[in-house]
Amino acid sequence: LKKQNEKMSSTKIRAVLILEVLGRPPEHLKETLTDLIQRIGEEKGIKVEEKIIHDSNLIKDQKDLYSSYAEVEVSLDEPFLLLLLTFKYMPSHLEIISPENIPLTNAKLGEMVNELTRRLHKYDELARVLQAEKQMLENQIKKLQGNEETGKAPTKKKSIKKVPKKKTSKKK
Repeated sequence: LKKQNEKMSSTKIRAVLILEVLGRPPEHLKETLTDLIQRIGEEKGIKVEEKIIHDSNLIKDQKDLYSSYAEVEVSLDEPFLLLLLTFKYMPSHLEIISPENIPLTNAKLGEMVNELTRRLHKYDELARVLQAEKQMLENQIKKLQGNEETGKAPTKKKSIKKVPKKKTSKKK
């Protein structure tokens, strides 16, 4: 078992990632990809072996929106880092070059699945919050539109506090 764990930890994984970006101006896309690749290389257990950043191209039927992509070959210390790369950097494509077979213990696979589940729950929670906020904003817009159609300004209910009268004493 000890030899199997040593073998697993010494097995480097090589993979190629395709990272795509959209935006403007075109020079900004190259800078963004360069920064993204640098951040990947700074991750513990990940080494950038090669990178090619392609020129920006105008997107069809767009006046000022460009796309660019980079091909990045990385070596990873462990399979878990593939999951990290996928969630953190959202490559449009990931291809494992080597090794042909990746040995995994059930504990390591469980760790990967638990991390995947944790992140999915986090994204689901974020989506629900955004959906609720969107609904609230839509309701506010409908109220405002209703007031515009009637020509009335939005009304706010004001609470009126009654101030108690002071007792005055009559002196003679």
